[in-house]
Amino acid sequence: MEDQKEAQSDNHDAEPEAEAAPVAAALVPAIAGAPAIAPEIPRIGVPTGAGRPIPAEGSPNYLLLAVVSIVTLGVDIASKNWAEKALEAYPGTIALWDNHAALILAKNRGGAWGFFQTANESIRRPFFLLVSAAAIIFIVTLFRRLQPRQHALRWGLPLVMGGALGNVFDRIRYGYVIDFIDLHTIYKGVDHHWPTFNVADIAICVGVGLMAVDMFTSRRGPAPITPVPAPAPQEPAAAPEVSSETNAEPEQEARAAEEA
Repeated sequence: MEDQKEAQSDNHDAEPEAEAAPVAAALVPAIAGAPAIAPEIPRIGVPTGAGRPIPAEGSPNYLLLAVVSIVTLGVDIASKNWAEKALEAYPGTIALWDNHAALILAKNRGGAWGFFQTANESIRRPFFLLVSAAAIIFIVTLFRRLQPRQHALRWGLPLVMGGALGNVFDRIRYGYVIDFIDLHTIYKGVDHHWPTFNVADIAICVGVGLMAVDMFTSRRGPAPITPVPAPAPQEPAAAPEVSSETNAEPEQEARAAEEA
């Protein structure tokens, strides 16, 4: 009798586990593939403004950079070749506007306003070549970061680059820069001269002016934001039905144990 009572108590303790095991086994696939909690509530999509699409028109136009730079370089070289032939012979000066503007050939071994004019050639030439190369790299880097609204800068950078290439070409070819445009005025009997310059210098000054215009006028507002719609809510998946036969098996085993 005691053995039967112990067997019955063991069967009674095992009943909850026996009942839970088939149910858990049946529900595991449903839990694994079940939707998120509260499926009837719409899910939150990507917050507006989290991603800003890059506008197509914002990509830099390298063709414009190349064309404007090459045209500026070509005009500068052609004008210097003309000045060498036309102004080399006597009298070497062509008056455009008396006491104000003239064309005269000058060979500038230094920079603007005669900077580095008296320096040693072994120092002066590498210095100006390195400065010009750094300026060209800076222009290309800045051009790559142009925004759609920066119209003045889009034209200013190619002009500066073309002018820089024109002066670099002279330094490589001659070791100096050819200047031929001379502006001056007489004030109170004293003749005041502006440093002689060339077409490349004009392009650089215009380009720097356009860069200044862009600095003070361009408004780099945020790029247009495309709202991302929230995904449609998913219908909850139906949980699999547990068969009544599976639930009845533990009850039949418990009754058989009591009768025994």
